[in-house]
Amino acid sequence: MAATPADDPRRPALRERAIEAWLPLARHLARRYAGRGAHDEDLAQTAAVGLIKAVDRFDPARGVDFTGYAIPTIIGEIKRYFRDRTWAVRVPRRLQELRLSISEANSTLTQTLGRSPTVADIATYLDLTEESVLEGLEGARAYRATSLSTPTGADGSMELGDTLGADDHGLDLAEIRVALGPALATLPERERRILSMRFHGNLTQAQIADRIGVSQMHVSRLITRALAQLRGQLSEDYA
Repeated sequence: MAATPADDPRRPALRERAIEAWLPLARHLARRYAGRGAHDEDLAQTAAVGLIKAVDRFDPARGVDFTGYAIPTIIGEIKRYFRDRTWAVRVPRRLQELRLSISEANSTLTQTLGRSPTVADIATYLDLTEESVLEGLEGARAYRATSLSTPTGADGSMELGDTLGADDHGLDLAEIRVALGPALATLPERERRILSMRFHGNLTQAQIADRIGVSQMHVSRLITRALAQLRGQLSEDYA
């Protein structure tokens, strides 16, 4: 295929045969990365993309056999997939690469030292500061996310999401209630009674009119006036 000119009508068929012939190698390399948080089918497709790139870019004139060129090309494509697609939260590429370096250093030092390496050990091995290693370890937490539906607690009756705090809108209402007391005290007794019956007792304007002996329209005007006064008072307090 490499010896065939680009405009040769036989070239597409030769290219397809070359890709099919080396697909088992791509699948084999993909299986080496199974169990790392990516679906097997996605890995196989990524490896196939790497194989296609290797077939299209291979130059026998360089003196390297196809296997020696295809394997690093396919593995590089798979590693790029993990770097760009499998993080739960997007972090800078520098931290992604730092995570890989720390992971490799951790494995090497564990075998060399016979124990889990400390941050200082990893920093010395990678010729980095301890702050940089800690930054890489912190960024590595973004690689996988934990579902909020994950059971937690001694008996598993709670979910992780149940333990997270949220804005308590009742606090805003509590502050308003505190300010509302002095504002209500500025109203005449009748207006305070009407507002209490309307918004606390849930009475209609007609029911309030019957109780205090005035027309429903007059009750409506009193409520409107009292509310306007309260709004003005509260507006001054929060200005």
